[in-house]
Amino acid sequence: MYEILSGVNSPEDIKKLNNKELEELSKEIRKFLVKKISVTGGHLASNLGVVELTLALHKVFDSPKDKIVWDVGHQAYVHKILTGRKGGFDSLRQYRGMSGFPKESESDHDAFDTGHSSTSVSAALGMAVARDIKGEDNQVIAVIGDGAITGGMAFEALNNLGFTKKNMIVVFNDNEMSIDKNTGAFSDYMSKIMRSSDTLNLKENIDKIMNMTQMGEKISRRANKLTESILTSISPQECGLIDAMGIKYFGPINGHNLGELIETFKYMKCIDGPKFVHVKTVKGKGYRYAEQKPESYHGVSSFDYKIGVQSSGKNSISKVVGMTLTEMANYNENIVAITAAMPTGTGLNFYEKVHPNRYFDVGIAEQHAVTFAAGLAKSGMKPYFAVYSTFLQRAYDQLIHDVCITKKPVTFLIDRAGLVGNDGETHHGEFDLSYLNLVPNICVMAPADTKEMIDMIKFSQRLDMPIAIRYPRGNEYYIDYRKYPNLNINSDTQSSDISQPLDIYSLGKPRIIYDGYRDNEKIDGHKNKRLLVMTIGNMLEPALDVINDLVGDSYYGDFEYRILDARYLKPLNEEVYLEYIRDADHIVTIEDNVVTGGFGSRIGSLLTDNDIRTGLDRIGIPEQFVAHGSVDELRKEIGLSTGAISARIKDILK
Repeated sequence: MYEILSGVNSPEDIKKLNNKELEELSKEIRKFLVKKISVTGGHLASNLGVVELTLALHKVFDSPKDKIVWDVGHQAYVHKILTGRKGGFDSLRQYRGMSGFPKESESDHDAFDTGHSSTSVSAALGMAVARDIKGEDNQVIAVIGDGAITGGMAFEALNNLGFTKKNMIVVFNDNEMSIDKNTGAFSDYMSKIMRSSDTLNLKENIDKIMNMTQMGEKISRRANKLTESILTSISPQECGLIDAMGIKYFGPINGHNLGELIETFKYMKCIDGPKFVHVKTVKGKGYRYAEQKPESYHGVSSFDYKIGVQSSGKNSISKVVGMTLTEMANYNENIVAITAAMPTGTGLNFYEKVHPNRYFDVGIAEQHAVTFAAGLAKSGMKPYFAVYSTFLQRAYDQLIHDVCITKKPVTFLIDRAGLVGNDGETHHGEFDLSYLNLVPNICVMAPADTKEMIDMIKFSQRLDMPIAIRYPRGNEYYIDYRKYPNLNINSDTQSSDISQPLDIYSLGKPRIIYDGYRDNEKIDGHKNKRLLVMTIGNMLEPALDVINDLVGDSYYGDFEYRILDARYLKPLNEEVYLEYIRDADHIVTIEDNVVTGGFGSRIGSLLTDNDIRTGLDRIGIPEQFVAHGSVDELRKEIGLSTGAISARIKDILK
């Protein structure tokens, strides 16, 4: 099936192939990717689009001596295939399998760990500077997409590159997509270059003349400089921005023409200083379903490659968020929705269709998005910024300085909180409770299920302050309290706090989900031990599973249990919490956040500040970076599965 690919185990094997063989190899690689990713899931469309580009890079450059830095890295699968990791695709993004992103620990060919966008030029420039200090002579190449280059960090790096004049190459992969369709002035700017047919035709004719005359290398270099000078003088508005930064612009190049790519990169090696190579590709190239709907094939779960990805029929949590916000905006004309290049991922694509004039995709620019929202709030609007937890970290300074110091009513809809699964360390939202816990003036909510999340989003309209609502990745889910027969939740003998509405009077108060405390004295005069379990976010359901089993257990059933759904990290109604705390013999907090500095730490501080010596056990994500795998597998590994929580609580009770 893979006549050529079967013999490719390193970049050296690529160098032995002629262009015709490389073209055949590109077809085999696309078949390989579609079949493998349809089984494991992963980033498909982005990798299909860079097959020829990756082959050309490894044909011309000498990895790992020459450093290839992939921005984001979700388009590095072909690079992994060519660097001896074909066999790893059976475990791609699986628990303890091969990562879906470049990993320095995985291969010497992975020059830099990535996972977030807009970092490649900075990292590559650092490597180029270090190379020159050490007197080495390797090439450094940063590969960045047209979505990632909208990030402010990329422009900061390009500005610095133009100033330092270091010898390195920036390959600009222009497919007019990040995850969704690109937006912004820079995207329009690069499109103008592509539409400049006179410029392209002139360059093509000059290149043909160069090939026909078979000039020597030195003459060719001079001639190409003349070509670029002509192009710049004819159409300065097209090439001016990159040139103005002090970086030589080349392109646009057909990113699926292997011969043109190879010759271009060979030529780049002969030119000193910073170079910017504009490569035009098609996201999803070679697989018709992905070409037709590249946004649907950016990141996929397993699917039947013969018929393409099919709709599951279930609503994702993100979609529910988008639908809820859309409904709210129908009645509140001040509501504005903001995304940083993630309309589909955050569910705001639904909002955009109904309220296009109050929807803004700012591109991959989280810092700008937060301060932009602050400006909207200052002017009387009610902005909602939907953003992944891991990406909000990039705008932490703006959240503090531009929103929270002056208490501007910006609402952060924090998607992908907690463990997200197969994307691994760079994508888990395991730090948001901790990093938000430190910031004054912000209300932080975490719903136990989708119903509570909807209530929180609607309630946020009534609060004139910064708000953060964090929720997990996945399909909508609703806790069915009837499945806990041993707890009898909502019966006449139990607390009615479970239905306590979210209102201004409930701000900072937890709700009692289960109250199994009985009279203090048993018939024989012995006092029962009381365990208080406090959960925040989606850890309520595992806690209910555990306590339901313990109540029905002949040994542990004699203990008394109370379960609280915190709902809020901030503010915390200390008076209410202290009442519950003083009534307990031991406390357990459970959160899907790093255990350091989060909800459990906040309860610990409350105990310390009030000189309360009640025992406290904090269950959460250990202070470590969690690798990739399914959420269930990862929870089991780090002690957050139902079984692990049960074992931990049993040890406490013993």
